[in-house]
Amino acid sequence: MKTAAVIGAGPAGLMAAEEMAKAGLAVTVYDRMPSVGRKFLMAGRGGLNLTHTEPLDAFLPRYGKEASALAPMIAAFPPEAVRAWSEGLGQPTFAGSSGRVFPQSFKASPLLRAWLRRLEQAGVMFKLRHSFAGFDESGAAIILDAAGARIAERADVHVLALGGASWPRLGSNGEWTELLRQKGIDVAALAPANCGFETNWSEHFISQFAGTPVKPLRLTFGEETARGEAMITQHGIEGGAVYALSSHLREAIAAQGSCVLSLDLRPDVDRDDLMVRLARPRAGQSASTWLRKSAGLSPVAVGLLREVARDLPAEPLALARLIKGLPLTLTAPRPIARAISSAGGIKLAEVDAGLMLKHLPGVFVCGEMLDWEAPTGGYLLQACFATGLVAGKAAAAYAGP
Repeated sequence: MKTAAVIGAGPAGLMAAEEMAKAGLAVTVYDRMPSVGRKFLMAGRGGLNLTHTEPLDAFLPRYGKEASALAPMIAAFPPEAVRAWSEGLGQPTFAGSSGRVFPQSFKASPLLRAWLRRLEQAGVMFKLRHSFAGFDESGAAIILDAAGARIAERADVHVLALGGASWPRLGSNGEWTELLRQKGIDVAALAPANCGFETNWSEHFISQFAGTPVKPLRLTFGEETARGEAMITQHGIEGGAVYALSSHLREAIAAQGSCVLSLDLRPDVDRDDLMVRLARPRAGQSASTWLRKSAGLSPVAVGLLREVARDLPAEPLALARLIKGLPLTLTAPRPIARAISSAGGIKLAEVDAGLMLKHLPGVFVCGEMLDWEAPTGGYLLQACFATGLVAGKAAAAYAGP
């Protein structure tokens, strides 16, 4: 029987293992953590967002500049196939009002348990507390066991699913990047994606508003906009609306050292209407009370105005413009260890259509190891599932009957 080694027990690696086991390969999955799918379980803490119901012509552009490269992989395992796969594991799904798709249990753990049962019934073996340390001259994967002893795994095919570098305590630390560079593989530096950003808040503002959400909110950077909410943190700002723009913000900061994000604190009110409201007499009210009653601003929105603008303009039009476009200077993305996902990784030019490394025949890669990124909303897991399936199918075909 032909053998396969999968290194990394996240969703991409498990999907690859499932496909190879279906094809009759003897599959062993290695992971350096004491249990599998730790980041998958973390993703499900607030509701496991598997995919999205958008039609593909709207879905694929979420992957930005790598959309065309990922298109055939998403087509091989599209959102409706993800839902059917979950249903087959006894975990029916539903779509929320936003189009996001979740298991009916809303949790990751029942789905993961059912998935692991299926894999074990298919003969997939798991070796935990085993770390990847590169490849030897013969092409065997070097694995370090729990005691640090070196093992040479001489499988017929290898699938690497080692993840990026976000939340390293859950298993993905990005150490593989240098190991593959040593083999001549072009790897883009890993960077935080779907992350918060730093700014220079005053101590007074932090003491008043750290941990406070700002909503509703519209953020604009260049031609890109995002609607939702954000959270004030000790270091800056984070949250869904910020994550949606994070790739653009990160690249601008890398190029210029900082960038300016525009905050619309009253996205449901147009500027002229807001100006009329602000032209009403203050009648002895404090500035905070007047802004709350006239402009409908929350305390944190008033605090943001004062923090960023310092002296608020008295003229209604100027003040309305400021509320509709408060310029917030961002100085750095938050560290990758605190990001939801990673950008960067193995350049897609380094792999063939089946995700085999051109420099390492018989070695396939999938998931966040590849150089793509996407916003939250189901797009991250969808691409991990799809690339895992493509790599697993191609690895099985390469191994032969």
